[in-house]
Amino acid sequence: MADEQATIRKELIAGLKGGQAHAKLEDVLKNFPAKLRGEKAGLPYSAWQLLEHMRIAQADIVSFSGNHDGKYEELKFPDDYWPKAAAPPDAKAWDVSVAAVHADRDAMIRLLEKGELTQVFPWGDGQNLAREAITLIAHNSYHTGELLALRRLLGIWPSK
Repeated sequence: MADEQATIRKELIAGLKGGQAHAKLEDVLKNFPAKLRGEKAGLPYSAWQLLEHMRIAQADIVSFSGNHDGKYEELKFPDDYWPKAAAPPDAKAWDVSVAAVHADRDAMIRLLEKGELTQVFPWGDGQNLAREAITLIAHNSYHTGELLALRRLLGIWPSK
């Protein structure tokens, strides 16, 4: 059983990092031109909105999954999960958001390395760490794909 848990942890962590059959977020964000971060190219969301949505949702999942102190506060969907503005508010916001996405992903990895994967959270309604990790993998993969499609529509994929 311990070997199975270790294998599942390894696979979940690999899924969070991306790659294999999924594009890596780092590759999709690499050299994304600042002047195009607020463009939608016919899609409902800009790169900035997608990145920020990923950051907010991932932070929410990590906060919920690590709610051992009971301080988790549920966000209102969809309003709290999506930025209103299409473009970053300033030149630094993009880099700050990217750094936060990486930091929260690392926090989820630390939870996976130490936490019980299948024990139901006492603060949820049936969720456990494995389920939250799978949700985060699927969510980030979906929106990374949207970012890649947006780059194609903007004529900036593959990244140079």
